[in-house]
Amino acid sequence: MENGTETTLEESNGACPPWALRDYAVLADGERGALVDPKGRIVWLCAPRWHSDALFSSLIGGTGYFSVEPTDRWHVWGGAYEEGTLIWVDRWVTADCVIECRDALAMPASPDRLVLLRRMRVRKGEARLRMRLDPRPGFGAHRVRRPRLEDGVWTAEAEGLHLRLVGAPASSWDPEEGLRGEFRLCEGEQHDLVLEVGTARGNSRIDAEELWRATEQAWDDAVPDCSGLVAPRDARHAYAVLRGLTSSAGGMVAAATTSLPERANAGRNYDYRFAWLRDQCYAGLAVAAHGPHQLLDSAVRFTAERILADGDGTRPAYTVTGDPVPDERALDLPGYPGGSDRVGNHAGRQFQLDTFGEALQLFTAAAHHDCLTKDAARAAMAAVDAVERNWHRDDAGLWELENRWWTHSRLCVVGGLRRIGAVFPGPDGRRCADLAETILAETRRRCLHPAGHWRRAADDDGPEAALLVTIARGCPAADDPSSPVTRVFIEEKLAQDGYLYRFGHPDRPLGEAEGAFLLCGFAMALATHRLGDRVGAFRWFERSRTACGPPGLLAEEYDVRQRQLRGNTPQAFVHALLLECAIRLDGGSALPY
Repeated sequence: MENGTETTLEESNGACPPWALRDYAVLADGERGALVDPKGRIVWLCAPRWHSDALFSSLIGGTGYFSVEPTDRWHVWGGAYEEGTLIWVDRWVTADCVIECRDALAMPASPDRLVLLRRMRVRKGEARLRMRLDPRPGFGAHRVRRPRLEDGVWTAEAEGLHLRLVGAPASSWDPEEGLRGEFRLCEGEQHDLVLEVGTARGNSRIDAEELWRATEQAWDDAVPDCSGLVAPRDARHAYAVLRGLTSSAGGMVAAATTSLPERANAGRNYDYRFAWLRDQCYAGLAVAAHGPHQLLDSAVRFTAERILADGDGTRPAYTVTGDPVPDERALDLPGYPGGSDRVGNHAGRQFQLDTFGEALQLFTAAAHHDCLTKDAARAAMAAVDAVERNWHRDDAGLWELENRWWTHSRLCVVGGLRRIGAVFPGPDGRRCADLAETILAETRRRCLHPAGHWRRAADDDGPEAALLVTIARGCPAADDPSSPVTRVFIEEKLAQDGYLYRFGHPDRPLGEAEGAFLLCGFAMALATHRLGDRVGAFRWFERSRTACGPPGLLAEEYDVRQRQLRGNTPQAFVHALLLECAIRLDGGSALPY
């Protein structure tokens, strides 16, 4: 390796220009995630955990990144995940060579120590690759201290973090630009870089080959065979995404990022590095439809712990460690183009009634697989108690809007009560069934439109795509006249070019106020299938799953006209419903509903 001599103005300034969201790949190990751009630059990484401050924040206009890329500026980019993993392989083709860089966050992971693996290899020709490592803790507010080279290993410290880099002994440290160097590799050669970041000083031996083997084995253990499902490769990819976003503490973050805009300059930029119980239930229900799995166990454990701890005060979102979500605050950063720099989330203080309904559905699925723990059974009855005391209350609903009497929230708890009532015999079961019928009767009185479809809310006759989730879950039942009428009403009012929006905005056409909601497209596929239209369900499924870029990741929203992803990525609940569609449309669900 030799020190680099050729740099562009962009590189000398340490800049990482933004790309369209569809082009970013994500690395994740359950405890944190990183985003890689097409140039091989890791531009987002929070350390040591999901909700920690970012070490690399170039994605949202900050500083700090870790790049490995060809020095030849005349090259084209490609890349793909190794199937059933979040091991990403960048591939660059120049006039004379083919180069790959294999990236992963090492697994099994530790909450207090991350290990980032980067393996460069040349498939054809001879290549020069440039490395840049510029760690900037605190969303770019700090620089590392005391960088030094000892026995071929670079070490540094900053803001309670200790860094080690193995594999770059001939690089040089610049006080303004960090570590810089170049590698020359011939055809067939490979070279490893290993970056360790922890809360304690690392002193164990770092062996790249051992770390790669352990990571490969961990992914092999975590992601099951999906060869019998519809779209088996996408199904395995969904499993990998959900596993990568799920912490050892049980919590699954909604997405790996914060502040990526849902609509340019519209102020709708949120922090999704937290665990929403609803999202976790969606993931648990999806894998339960396939069979017992550690993701189901994690979802049950984390959800039960939150309900037992907080009862009626259960929040929709927590940190992955089960702590309260911090209040929103702004950073002094430009943000991703069209976005801002927001961290924390106000949803952590809301009351969302449907959370209890989804939890009851989850616990029922666990019982079907004989993995409903004693704590989860107690949590189920605590959830029933909470519904009984609070179902009359206005709530913020699935979309976290103003407090209203949302139809989806009531139908969701009705479905959950019916399911869990069949699990508990005797008085508890009868109580759940009676409560479900009481809530349903009042919801019919207040929310069923004279035309036969469900209103969005007691005071809103508009269409609401969230109702497709309850139809897919069997509430109301498929033979209830309101279900097909509601599905058609939603499609007529909210569909555009094969994609679905979540609700209408007054005096604004679809697509102008926000993007199509990918969760809703998959929910439409499930509801359509539940109502007996398998061909129609496949149309919705196939259309929705194409709304991704080369890495195959799905964000929250999709700009139909521009064919671009919008919002934070990868969105866990979208991948969860994709997986459930792949299972249920195949007709091989392990659950009886």
